[in-house]
Amino acid sequence: MSRKEPIIAIDGPVGAGKSVAARELARALGFAYLNTGAMYRAVALAAREAGVSPDDPNVEERLASILRGIRIKFDGEKILLNGRDVTAKKDEPEIGDLASRFSALGSVRARMRELQRAAGADGGVVMEGRDIGTAIFPDAEFKFFLVADVKTRARRRFEELKKKGGTITEQEVLEQLVERDRRDSGRELAPLKRADDATEIDSTKLSIDAVVAAMKAKINPRINAAKDLKRA
Repeated sequence: MSRKEPIIAIDGPVGAGKSVAARELARALGFAYLNTGAMYRAVALAAREAGVSPDDPNVEERLASILRGIRIKFDGEKILLNGRDVTAKKDEPEIGDLASRFSALGSVRARMRELQRAAGADGGVVMEGRDIGTAIFPDAEFKFFLVADVKTRARRRFEELKKKGGTITEQEVLEQLVERDRRDSGRELAPLKRADDATEIDSTKLSIDAVVAAMKAKINPRINAAKDLKRA
């Protein structure tokens, strides 16, 4: 491995279990964890607060100053936008939809790619999102692509939102996920797709522990072998 520690990329659609699995894997390995989807949600929130819509004919021009000055940091489970905790707001269904739409813009993807590459450059990080293994770190040492049946994903997302006080119905969540999948997979810039060298894991009938165990089974032998070479 060229880095001191590897980069682990976990991609996949909403509700496939990326976030929980990535957090648990990072904790098990002692790596940093970075949720790139949350970064796009932070951009969407900043744009909404500034009155910028993805339908604005001058949207990229209006976003320019926001993107130049944006500061996104993670503090444990919290995400900070320009120093402000926006963890609760980022999970609003409207923000998720806006994030998907803004993520199709070249200026947004370029800025997020810059921030994400800087955050993971030294390795020792588990990064999850839509295009980590294809566009952000195509040379990541380990790549996984999580999938699950869309109805299962909708149920998971619905339960998550309900716990946070959301009033959206499960059917509405399902319809939103189908649209998100269509949009994320069909966009020109960094569409959602499995990298050729990624290991696909179907989490439909798997617990998070089982998903993490499957990842560790791929990762640990290579990490241990690399450590043995360094000691030799």
